[in-house]
Amino acid sequence: MAKLEYSVQEPLNREPDLEKLVSSFITSDGYDRNHGPIPHLDAASHRVSIFGAVKQELSLSIDELRSLPQHNVICALQCAGNRRHTMRTKMKEVSGIDWFDGAVMNCKWSGPLLKDVLEQAGVTIQKDKYKDAHVAFACYQTLCQDDEFYGASIPLSRALDPSSSILLALSMNDKPLTPNHGAPVRVVTPGIAGARSVKWLDRITVQMAESANYYQQHDYKILPPEADCAEKAEKWWAKVPAIQDMPVNSVIAVPKSEGRVERDENQCIQVKGYALPSGADGPIVRVEVSVDGGEKWTDAELLGAGEYEKEKDVGLKWAWCLWKANVRIGKGKEKKILSRATDAKGNLQEKCPQWNFRGVAYNGYGESSGLEVV
Repeated sequence: MAKLEYSVQEPLNREPDLEKLVSSFITSDGYDRNHGPIPHLDAASHRVSIFGAVKQELSLSIDELRSLPQHNVICALQCAGNRRHTMRTKMKEVSGIDWFDGAVMNCKWSGPLLKDVLEQAGVTIQKDKYKDAHVAFACYQTLCQDDEFYGASIPLSRALDPSSSILLALSMNDKPLTPNHGAPVRVVTPGIAGARSVKWLDRITVQMAESANYYQQHDYKILPPEADCAEKAEKWWAKVPAIQDMPVNSVIAVPKSEGRVERDENQCIQVKGYALPSGADGPIVRVEVSVDGGEKWTDAELLGAGEYEKEKDVGLKWAWCLWKANVRIGKGKEKKILSRATDAKGNLQEKCPQWNFRGVAYNGYGESSGLEVV
């Protein structure tokens, strides 16, 4: 058996430059978030096993996964800690890696539906119990910082809903997955925090409980404000549900905070950014921009998905929305621009969410501040 190789021995966590990130609808090189080394797995020998409450346990090769009906979904995968830096600096200290606004990527993913794989195994849980049941995902390919393996789970009802578009992704942007994005197979859970989209997937378990893994039980959760330190958080981990859906959000990518920007002949500047719908409530239908602290708002132009709008079997409700706006603004220093988004279900981005210990799911107004306008 060949020795397993790794591209990095320590977790790789990075985000791209925001202006580059919003330069195209499809992200070619998005953020990386890992809790351990990145393994290089052999697609020819790798298998995904299905266990638990099923009629028939399965061990599927990559070729067998390719033989199933293939589906496509364009969706934004977002780290639960995206924008943590803003919560940390605008509100108070939080626990976690200091993500700015770029821990997100919008890609085309392809592979069989998780639903089809589960139906092949034959789920034995009765439908009236679906609401309490989970599908757990695991990667035993590498040790993690806080557990012996990486694991996560989502409700069984969502896993079996074809409209949820949950895939066992074999390709990203019409190319095979790269090692840092989960090759040879990963889960993709549209609308759900990226922590549940397990990379280097090797085990799926249908069960009557959430994953017991550290990263489901003790990490990606919105704790109440009174849990303001590690010691106080301990009594809350088991009482608070794991994050599933991410909230509606928007970010200003251009101009960058603390930058210098010139007005055009109409005394306007151009503002660009991205917006994300809440969970399954997409797509984004409106983005607004304000230059006076939120007193007045101007509608931004929502940029389309280009060629992807014409593709069959590709829904865009899970995708991000790129936007731009020309706004009139006076000269001066310490200028601030705000943005807010609304999705198809009417979820409106709030001015400022409630603080939480882990600094997750921050979706206060998008902001570019400290600007010098000339």
